[in-house]
Formats: sequence, C-alpha cells, structure tokens
Amino acid sequence: HFFPLSGDPDGRHFECWTMLGAWAEQTSRVEIGALVSCNSYRNPDLLADMARTVDHISGGRLILGIGAGWFERDYVEYGYDFGTAGSRIADLAQAMPRIRARWAAMNPAPTRDIPVMIGGGGERKTLRVVAEHADIWHSFGDIDTLRRKSAILDEHGSAVGRDTAALVTRSTAVDGADPGEVGAELVAAGVRLVTCSTSGPDYDLTHAAAWVRWRDERA
Repeated sequence: HFFPLSGDPDGRHFECWTMLGAWAEQTSRVEIGALVSCNSYRNPDLLADMARTVDHISGGRLILGIGAGWFERDYVEYGYDFGTAGSRIADLAQAMPRIRARWAAMNPAPTRDIPVMIGGGGERKTLRVVAEHADIWHSFGDIDTLRRKSAILDEHGSAVGRDTAALVTRSTAVDGADPGEVGAELVAAGVRLVTCSTSGPDYDLTHAAAWVRWRDERA
C-alpha cells in the first residue's frame, strides 16, 4: 500500500519493494516479503522480475505475497483503474501464470521456486486462485471463519486437481492473541504460519517473541 492502513492516514510510509531490496541486503537468515503486494500496481512480468531480483539479493529468502487489491485511495491517488472486486480478482488469476512463466524464462533464474503467498478470502473466486497458484494462503478473520474457508479452499483444490490440504500452508494474523490461549486451536485448524504486527518508531517485538517461544517449546 502507498498510504498507512492504520493510525494517521497521511503518516510516514515507504514503498514496499524498494524497502524489501534494502532488507534483503541487510539481513542474512529471515525470509522476507509483502503481506501482500497488490497485483494491480505493477505489470505481472515486472513484478516477477522484481521478485527474482530480491530473491537473488537475499540469497533465496523472498516470499512473493500477492493479492487482488482493495484499498481505493491507492488506486485513485496513483492513477490506477480501481475497477470492481471481480475484475481485480480476474486480473490476479491472469497474472499468476505470467509471473511463473517469466521466472522460467529469466537469466539468471530465481535461486529457488519462489514461494507464493496469496492473501484473501473470497470463497467463490479468490480461494479458487489460491487453490490453483498459492503455496501459502493468508486468511483474515476469526478461527471459525478460517476453518470454514480452509475447507472451501480444499474443495477448490479437488476441483482443480491439487491437494491443497498438503500443498498450501495456512497463515493468519495473531495480533493481540495469547499463544497459550489460541495457539493449539490454530494448529488444530491447520495453521502453520502466524503473523504479528509492529510499527515504528519503537518496533516492539514482545508479542512476536512470545509466539516464537511458544513454537520452540513445541518443536
């Protein structure tokens, strides 16, 4: 996004992919990526090239997070056609084969099969795109919603001939949630990746550290 989604709507904010390039050079172990990058803002072949470049800078640590887009202010102020929810999802579906085809044609090729994370929960269209193209699905909503949509994702997987239960990692946000209270329930629902938010200027990672400890105690 080009503007903050919380707090001051005109607050300090930098462009994502330029920042990821800097993070890729400054770090050595952590995997990096956007949660998620809007498909509408960049030509898919260009986005594939950007992702391949950050993949190389990082030594193979990029996850390509991508979604159909929804934040109208970004579109209006940066001159993109907002369209409709349906047209944006259709554009995402068309973009995914182009991205993978561009990766296959590049010299040098990506350092690995770059994992693709698709965010969103539209049951009829978005989850169909997830079933066809994603390695990771990032869900939004409570755990009951996650369970229901996860089952729908697997139905789409059966329809397209892909074992999404085995091949698509479930991801969700756990902001403010105590791992001791909800962690086991999330794991039982199939979640294997959780995200914790933080923001500047202090970047408090206390909550993320609690989840890491909880994970490591059960590893």
